[in-house]
Amino acid sequence: MEGLLAILGAYLVVVLAIAILMIASMWKLFSKAGKPGWACLVPIYNYVVWLEIIKKPIWWIILLLIPIVNFIIIIIMFIEMAKAYGKSAGFGVGMIILPYVFFPMLAFGDSTYVYGDKAQPTSDLLDN
Repeated sequence: MEGLLAILGAYLVVVLAIAILMIASMWKLFSKAGKPGWACLVPIYNYVVWLEIIKKPIWWIILLLIPIVNFIIIIIMFIEMAKAYGKSAGFGVGMIILPYVFFPMLAFGDSTYVYGDKAQPTSDLLDN
């Protein structure tokens, strides 16, 4: 019984460390884009801010509520997030496959927010 509790305790520590890393990464990415970092903690509002960062329309929130469509939209959002910080679409795919590696790299690395006030996204897929 003690062995099981030790395993569960270790698992809990690892899960909490990953959660803290991801929250810190999103907080930093939001801050780099000039948005409030705390917004990453608020459900639904974090997607609104994310859409503002990647210069996509807010009505995409509705698409995130539609099963199957939401997976496609999230993939696009990850790729556009990478592009918003000057990275390639391949980096965005990395964010999808290994988020615990690529999000901290994007947040705490030397990347800067390139969409800015006057800059435009690099793709206009589903833009309107």
